Amino acid sequence: MVSAGVAVLLAAAVSGVTAVTPSSGCGTTPELTGGLTTAHNLTVNGKSRNFYIKTPDNYDNSHPYRLIFTLHALGGTASQVVAGTGGYYAWYGLPPLVNDTIGAIYVAPNGLNNGWANQGGEDVTFISEIIKTVEADLCVDQNLRFSTGFSYGAAMSYSLACSMGTGIRAVAALSGNPQLSGCAGGTQPVAYYGQHGVSDNILPPTGGREMRDRFVQNNGCAAQTPQEPAAGSGKYMKTTYTGCSADHPVVWVAFDGSHTPTPLESGATQSFVPKETWQFFSQFK
Repeated sequence: MVSAGVAVLLAAAVSGVTAVTPSSGCGTTPELTGGLTTAHNLTVNGKSRNFYIKTPDNYDNSHPYRLIFTLHALGGTASQVVAGTGGYYAWYGLPPLVNDTIGAIYVAPNGLNNGWANQGGEDVTFISEIIKTVEADLCVDQNLRFSTGFSYGAAMSYSLACSMGTGIRAVAALSGNPQLSGCAGGTQPVAYYGQHGVSDNILPPTGGREMRDRFVQNNGCAAQTPQEPAAGSGKYMKTTYTGCSADHPVVWVAFDGSHTPTPLESGATQSFVPKETWQFFSQFK
């Protein structure tokens, strides 16, 4: 329960932002503490699961933050996502870019057997239980839930969009496949950023295009065939679909490269992916 006094603080904290839905954790003293090396445990469907969390250094329990899930690939771990090892940028490179007045809380969960097979929807249930746990303890804008991930993590982000519908604001699926984690439901519009390497021989780009096209249809966008860069060009090409329903954009990024979470343009030393992901997520207030 949020008191009237806290509600006033919430309104002040999000001045200029409409349709804020503060979680029950707003105004409470948080218990999800322990730093970036502390795994938080949950039992879901009789199985022990865990996740890591990152809150802002100046966390304010009266301010509703975005909630961003960052999901590892097959064979990866949440610890790698947290630390920025194993080929990942830490938290997919987002924290240095998220410097607006809303800010973000990040969650890195561990998949079963280092993946997201989502058998019987158990991983969707796990993520849903994390949301309940985090939002009961921390101050989150329940209208601003996001997920991103690479490979299996992309497939799981896609599965969350299918299953949660309006319960998730947007996803960024980096080089995924629609068969890996499944798509229960999958009929509601969800803002969707898809990305794939044109030379990916681990998860070929046809799968990424199929994921994209589901939300092109769900979101009412005009059908089109995006341009994609030639192999060896060292470029990436970005297409923003037109005609999409209000607040449900679709963006497709195709890059010259294979199966990687951090593709580079020719001559670049930093991947374009964090910038493009944040540009997509940040439009939602």
